[in-house]
Amino acid sequence: MPKHILQVDQPLFETELDRMVTQKVTQILNRMLDAEADDLTGAGRYERSDTRKAYRAGHYRRDLTVKAGKLSVKVPKLKGALFESAVIERYRRREESVEEALIEMYLAGVSTRRVDDISQALWGERMPSQTLSDQLKKVYSQIDQWRTRPLSQPYPYVFMDGVWHQRSWGGAVENVSMLVAIGVGLDGHREVVGVAEGMKEDAVSWQNFITSLIARGLTGVRLVVGDRCAGLVSTVGELLPRARYQRCMVHFMRNILSKVSRRHSRWAADALKAIFASETRQAALAKAESVATEMEQRKLNQAATCLREGIGETTTYLLDDYPREHRRRIRTNNMIERLNREIRRRTRVVGAFPDGKSALMLITARIRYVTANDWSTRRYLDMSRLQDTIQEAN
Repeated sequence: MPKHILQVDQPLFETELDRMVTQKVTQILNRMLDAEADDLTGAGRYERSDTRKAYRAGHYRRDLTVKAGKLSVKVPKLKGALFESAVIERYRRREESVEEALIEMYLAGVSTRRVDDISQALWGERMPSQTLSDQLKKVYSQIDQWRTRPLSQPYPYVFMDGVWHQRSWGGAVENVSMLVAIGVGLDGHREVVGVAEGMKEDAVSWQNFITSLIARGLTGVRLVVGDRCAGLVSTVGELLPRARYQRCMVHFMRNILSKVSRRHSRWAADALKAIFASETRQAALAKAESVATEMEQRKLNQAATCLREGIGETTTYLLDDYPREHRRRIRTNNMIERLNREIRRRTRVVGAFPDGKSALMLITARIRYVTANDWSTRRYLDMSRLQDTIQEAN
């Protein structure tokens, strides 16, 4: 072992490094501002020139918050010309990337109060609410463009559901639904194809929502997956006649089990799982009938009625039109339910939204943030299997 070991005071080293970076960035900015002043005046400092357009009149100090920290730069003053810098925007006190970072935190789920606290802790000053509002308007215009973008490919599988949030409506706070649609394209990737406010999630809301999707280019839909909603089922049959409807298996099982007493809940759960473990739709329907008969013998008449009424639309995924390899993922709405949990995590921070526009933009921003990375790089389904099924059917 060496006798002399070099020890570094890490906090002191980092503090000194931050000071050096801040100092260097300040020097660079000051030189850039001086160069701009020379260009505007048409001559360098103290230079005699017949082409001079203006004269130097000293400078004033201006605090600027950048990623390197809080700086104090020298902004030149001119006589005979207005000094406008391309380096530092007029009246700007923060580098734009700093504001973008704070906005990104807000859209990721941090409350406005926490954004303000983080701004104070990192850069020594708070972000005024008006600044946050102005920046959000710019961001929301980009988000709205993404929300209404044209759909460029067919989507054989579309998952639809609504997530509830609170907002002011007619002077009172009421629950309002936000409709969300996720499509699996021919490339096998998932994509959020639609987000819109749906009020009470009724037939009119679903009709307007799906009509807007079709107007943007929604084509090739062969299966719509969703929860039991009469408005959605009837709208799919009317506006997407070539598509079938698949009721979410998980929600269907929960509906039945809610009508089963605790004494029979374990048996009923196992029996329902056995139905959806069937290899063919005919076998599943036959098994469902036997389970319904057993339920009636156990005095579970409501559960038996619910099973008989919903088993047909809950076993659509077992049809030969859909590959076996896709069954596990197209029989439930779990994918969109996970996305809804992310949305609720963000809307809880806000509480009640003041209007529908703010709710729509923030929820869309959250959806875009959550789905930006994994969804675009990871293939969800091998859609060549579906193409093979279509060719076999033809």
